[in-house]
Amino acid sequence: MRARLKPGPRCVQERRPAKSKGGRRIFIGDIQGCKDELETLLDEVRFKPGRDRLMPVGDLVNRGPRSLGTLRILKRLGARPVLGNHDLHLLDTACGRRKLSPSDTLDKTLAAPDAPELLSWLAAQPLVRIHKDLYQVHAALHPAWDTTAKLREALRPTRGAGAREATAFVTRARYCDAAGALPSKRVKRDSDGNPTSARWKPWYKLYDHRGHNRRYVVYGHWAVMGVVDRAATIGLDSGCVWGGALTAYIPEERQIISIQAERAYAGNFRPR
Repeated sequence: MRARLKPGPRCVQERRPAKSKGGRRIFIGDIQGCKDELETLLDEVRFKPGRDRLMPVGDLVNRGPRSLGTLRILKRLGARPVLGNHDLHLLDTACGRRKLSPSDTLDKTLAAPDAPELLSWLAAQPLVRIHKDLYQVHAALHPAWDTTAKLREALRPTRGAGAREATAFVTRARYCDAAGALPSKRVKRDSDGNPTSARWKPWYKLYDHRGHNRRYVVYGHWAVMGVVDRAATIGLDSGCVWGGALTAYIPEERQIISIQAERAYAGNFRPR
């Protein structure tokens, strides 16, 4: 019997937990089942459970070797992730809406005795978390969501085309045009897969933090870019599963910390 998983809140306002007294927020880039590197990084930043808050930016699972162990650690530590496209793929597969592909590494997760509990925890996570000073999202924010109120409104629907489009944007977008349209597969691209027309821009170049109370955006998803540290955006996907690194950002200390992947799990690729 397939699990019935109710979607969690799409957008939540972050508040400090009652037990936290000035603890740090530890944002982590795409883990993708790289459990060993996750544990090494947590040791490196001296993560303190119950005091620090663990805030992964999505793609917790898949392509790496130990997705099951990764979910168990994150749940045990009370992590507050947002969902990425690979996380949604796992949930859709568990519900029978999708099938595993040859490149997926999710079999052990789906077959685990504690899979229902882990998947329910994962399904309860939002697509976007709103902090007082930043947004936490997996991939991107739509340029038409030019205020916090519009972002909330866009993520309010739970069904229909609008909900699907909003979900696709925050979990998959890299390039878009000024109206937020995504380039189709027919768009001409260079050898690295980037659109060649000036119409298409990286989404972060269209993000105006002034309409969002000057919140900056912490995100992942774009491994080829490596760590990105710009005025209004910080990208943390440094391609751990491809042999790059796993990266953490600690805003309270203004630190970005990376540890090298033990090896390439999904092919030989390094962020530029």
